[in-house]
Amino acid sequence: MPEQTVCLSIAGSDPSGGAGIQADLKTFAALGVYGAAAITAMTAQNTTGVQGVRLVDPAFVAQQVESVFDDLPVSGVKTGMLGTSAIIAAVAEAIEAQLGRTPGLRVVVDPVMVARSGDPLLDPKAVLVLRDRLLPLAHVVTPNRHEASLLTGLGPIESADDLRRTALALFELVGRRPVLVKGGQAIDGALDLLVDGHGSEYPMAIAGAPIVTRSTHGSGCTLSAAIAALLGKGHSLREACSGAKQYVYGAIEHAPGLGRGHGPLDHLWLRRIDERTRVRGGGLG
Repeated sequence: MPEQTVCLSIAGSDPSGGAGIQADLKTFAALGVYGAAAITAMTAQNTTGVQGVRLVDPAFVAQQVESVFDDLPVSGVKTGMLGTSAIIAAVAEAIEAQLGRTPGLRVVVDPVMVARSGDPLLDPKAVLVLRDRLLPLAHVVTPNRHEASLLTGLGPIESADDLRRTALALFELVGRRPVLVKGGQAIDGALDLLVDGHGSEYPMAIAGAPIVTRSTHGSGCTLSAAIAALLGKGHSLREACSGAKQYVYGAIEHAPGLGRGHGPLDHLWLRRIDERTRVRGGGLG
């Protein structure tokens, strides 16, 4: 029997279940991956916003990571909310150690620096530690357009040309590591741009009309977790990014409409469609 693919999320907890660790674990399960988690922060949040944050001691975050790697065959890692320069440094050190011991380990860094609204989530010192210590370890970095602008200092991304200029600059900034800059709904066709390790560019957009919805809570977390899952299963970077984007689009399209604010996605939409197909076909196996 083939070995089960295992992926680890290093991120904060969202008690409403739409983002963070909870979204990552549901994404891993939906894509056929066993999910493990190292928690960096506890938050009090829901679809309307964040009401409180309690950060985990950096040494204990690192200990969680080490415990998982000591016992499970991890092939993919994603990082999300890290919160402080001390936690970022601890996570970078732990990942660097594992990269030396785990051939083929794929690391996806979602640099949670700026909210969708544009509000900063990291102080300037933490941004520098993220840029210098963690981003160079990534197999792919997945910033939103605000985060990419902040990292490069090139100003706001408001067009496809801005997106390309910023993505190429970020690619150089992180030591020519692959980057996937997310244009989001602000750029035509929800355009993202992947720059691979050779500097080749792959625009990624969804065909057809964009979805008009409030149900986008945790979409960035979900995308990076899906990329980690697909990389962990052996897909190429381009395949993983494209497949993850399609998965997130479907999760938004099938969102349950919960909450009074930006609602959660339906992370299990693929499984539900598969179930209905199998039932119509006359069985569950």
